[in-house]
Amino acid sequence: MSFLKGKTAIITGGGRATLTDGSCGSIGYGIATAYAKEGANLVITGRNMQKLLDAKEELERLYGIRVLPVQADVSKEADNEAVTKHVVEEAIKEFGHIDVLINNAQASASGVTIADHTTEQFDLAVYSGLYAAFYYMKACYPYLKETKGSVINFASGAGLFGNFGQCAYAAAKEGIRGLSRVAATEWGADGINVNVVCPLAWTAQLEKFKMAYPEAFDANVKMPPAGHYGNVETEIGRACVQLASPDFKYMNGETITLEGGMGLRP
Repeated sequence: MSFLKGKTAIITGGGRATLTDGSCGSIGYGIATAYAKEGANLVITGRNMQKLLDAKEELERLYGIRVLPVQADVSKEADNEAVTKHVVEEAIKEFGHIDVLINNAQASASGVTIADHTTEQFDLAVYSGLYAAFYYMKACYPYLKETKGSVINFASGAGLFGNFGQCAYAAAKEGIRGLSRVAATEWGADGINVNVVCPLAWTAQLEKFKMAYPEAFDANVKMPPAGHYGNVETEIGRACVQLASPDFKYMNGETITLEGGMGLRP
């Protein structure tokens, strides 16, 4: 397939994480795989350069596309405008254009109640998620305007439903939803499509959450009616391929909930 052949996508948090059984447990890598199968060239970012290099090797070998790994970490201590600008400049230097921005990266201290949450833990979630989306969107805007591209931001049911022990994570994700709706309003005239995905997939982070905070996990995470969690490539990744299609321009500004086997549900 070559639906995205010649396109360039930036995927934050695109390194390859694995579950305890050795299978892929990273939404970012699942998206990268779905895009690579459609012929897109990729810019993947993350804090762990080795995970990015492992992803580059596998994606280029299996799918014949080009992957540019760029180490990047949006945090309270960093010059985040410079961090994100560097990623975008490297993408333009390598590929000449940007067609899709996918803000997937997020860190948090899930399982900690509001009363016990520290300022540092709150900052971790807000900077790695909300601020990262803000800075990447600003840096990519001129290039997305040229290509009439797409922004796909990741939020969560934690914000939609007020999950126990996830105050900072939920706050960051709800901030991303609000930011995305404003961008859809402001950038629609430029031909830029902006949408939000709220996934429920079995990831390495979710697996760690279950092991570290079993009570909070049981209170928050319910098996979807289809009987399985979303697959990071075939369900989450493929939905992100669809959202980069001109056929989905009418969904500009929508929040899309993805659960195991549920498909697109605006």
